[in-house]
Amino acid sequence: MSIQGSPQWLAERCGKVTASRFKDIIAKTKTGVSASRKNYMAEKVLELLTGNVAESYTNAAMEWGTATEPEARQIFEAETGFIVEEQGFILLNDSVGCSPDGFIGLDEGLEIKCPNSATHLETLLAGEMPSTHDGQVQGSLWITGRKRWHFVSYDPRFPEPLRLFHCVIERDEKYIAMLAGEVEMFVTEMLDTVKQLRSRLNG
Repeated sequence: MSIQGSPQWLAERCGKVTASRFKDIIAKTKTGVSASRKNYMAEKVLELLTGNVAESYTNAAMEWGTATEPEARQIFEAETGFIVEEQGFILLNDSVGCSPDGFIGLDEGLEIKCPNSATHLETLLAGEMPSTHDGQVQGSLWITGRKRWHFVSYDPRFPEPLRLFHCVIERDEKYIAMLAGEVEMFVTEMLDTVKQLRSRLNG
């Protein structure tokens, strides 16, 4: 199993469409295709053409999230009694995959977010997972075939009872069907674009 963020993990994701970016694939504007979808398409096409993983953008907030995630997993296990089995990159097919933050038993998975304090506060007050994560969580349920997903938001800067927010997300078959259709169209367009550009390179 490759460790998330490792060179092997990055190599496995090269040219693959991942659940963490499904929100970009399904993003729409009033005039049609969103800029985030176009940018993600260009990123994946380049990876397939060059074999090089696109440089991932990081900032202080993202680095904080990565560094804090192991602590969040430990707190989640301590508070719930669940045993989390860490996972690497899981493929649905040659072009689509996801990287769960863990599996729980035979039918459940885990997504951990360690956001900035404003986002964590919003999640605490709303009492539910932010809709911006629907694509990733439902996509992970689709790819893994599991029945439900645990969502965790963790911020150790809050007082102890408020540090960890936890809810359970059930499969939404209607949403998954929509997602599968959008991802299939994206992959077809991606592969057609790569084929077209390769023919120019070889011509």
